[in-house]
Amino acid sequence: MRIDGTSRTRATGYAGMDKRVGAGGVFMPEGETATARVATAAPAAPTANIEALLTLQAVDDALMARRKAARRSAQILDTLEEIKGDLLAGHISESRLNRLLALIGQAREHSTPGLDATLDAVELRAHVELAKLGRYSAA
Repeated sequence: MRIDGTSRTRATGYAGMDKRVGAGGVFMPEGETATARVATAAPAAPTANIEALLTLQAVDDALMARRKAARRSAQILDTLEEIKGDLLAGHISESRLNRLLALIGQAREHSTPGLDATLDAVELRAHVELAKLGRYSAA
């Protein structure tokens, strides 16, 4: 749910009643005393509902999480593209493989079950390429 603005409470008058000005310049309905008028005053509405604020915060957190996930996935894809270029050139960069493994580690912290299998495959391939360079040993 989107909230575009806040509504303000308005003072409502007595519909259909004649109003007159008292001696002090105060509007008073006919036949009503000041004590009766005070007793029938409506309580002020709260300006902000705490539940609405918490809901908005949760929506904002979800949107921020999606933006971060999109940024991480773009970084992984860019690194994979660079590695593909290295493979076509005949020499793979060890620093790119290490950066890919670090990005995969970050992505795993926030991944979904469907994404885990893909991350496993990419991580395995990165470990294989590091082993070919003699830089990785299974611990």
